[in-house]
Amino acid sequence: MKIGIVGLPNVGKSTIFNALTKAGAESANYPFCTIDPNIGVVAVPDFRLAVLEKMYNSKKVIPTSIEFVDIAGLVRGASKGEGLGNKFLSHIREVDAIVHVVRCFEDDNVVHVEGKIDPIDDLETINMELIFADLEMLDRRIEKNKKLAKTNPQEKANIEVAMRLREILETGKMPNDDEFSADEWEFIQTIQLISIKPVLYIANVSEDDLHEDNEMVTRLKATVLENHSGNHKDIIKISAKIEEEIAQFDDAEKAEFLSDMGLAESGLDQVIRTGYKLLGLITFLTAGPQEIRAWTVTDGTKAPQAAGKIHSDIERGFIRAEITSYDQLIEAGSEVKAKESGVTRVEGKDYVMKDGDVTFFRFNV
Repeated sequence: MKIGIVGLPNVGKSTIFNALTKAGAESANYPFCTIDPNIGVVAVPDFRLAVLEKMYNSKKVIPTSIEFVDIAGLVRGASKGEGLGNKFLSHIREVDAIVHVVRCFEDDNVVHVEGKIDPIDDLETINMELIFADLEMLDRRIEKNKKLAKTNPQEKANIEVAMRLREILETGKMPNDDEFSADEWEFIQTIQLISIKPVLYIANVSEDDLHEDNEMVTRLKATVLENHSGNHKDIIKISAKIEEEIAQFDDAEKAEFLSDMGLAESGLDQVIRTGYKLLGLITFLTAGPQEIRAWTVTDGTKAPQAAGKIHSDIERGFIRAEITSYDQLIEAGSEVKAKESGVTRVEGKDYVMKDGDVTFFRFNV
């Protein structure tokens, strides 16, 4: 999973990136200090791995991971080349989902590129630049489809879909798949638009506003709900300053700090959990004395395709999958006892993988 972090300059974007990834990106009180995108790879926290490690006495543990891309602050006019403009928009097209950081805190020491703090204006500035860039991309695609339609009748239908999509974008709203049929949405996804990517909005707040929404957060939530139908958006609150502190702690110190703050989880955990939900992802596990490993697949993936995540030969020669749900395996106490008690199942090519499936694939090539 590749997530791009976007926002206006000086909203706390790079600070949050640093806290999430501990990558040490430059974070400064002036626009465009992030010129080239910074990239950080983060292991996805999963308590199940440590439990399985003890059960199997494994030599190593390999979690699944997320790649965060800190994309330079966009400004009004970016779609027309303002600031560092289209270069950054091209970086956003390459990610699976977008984390949009919006400033919801007052601080006289941190300048605002627009001269005032208004999260709704900030939100609309970024969204409109993404929409303007997509309209340009969409117009090019429509012209291409018109040429193809001379010999391919299906392209006429695609043009109609693209024109409906254009009408939605021109209203300033992000399109969602519930406004199109499955076939139409599949075509739309081939256009590589930014505005159809799942979005997680982060309201960057002060420590004092972590537990109760301030006026800016309340307005931001209402606007996000109004302008984004469907299930491709979510919003969470994070204090970049608090996340900076958490990033310096080991696991024990982190747990104690979160408890003292009255927080159930860190910002990183919130982002990963919400990101998985937005993208419809699940994790299955493989376990043995050599290694415990987590694998990420899309919810709905069948067993052979999940096997292909490990190696294409396993998918090609797939025979069956021996599967025990994590909870049942832990309740049984061992792999042997799970098989003896009958909770380990043999599944075929049509089995749809579930989150937490501890899996052994049989194959022959």
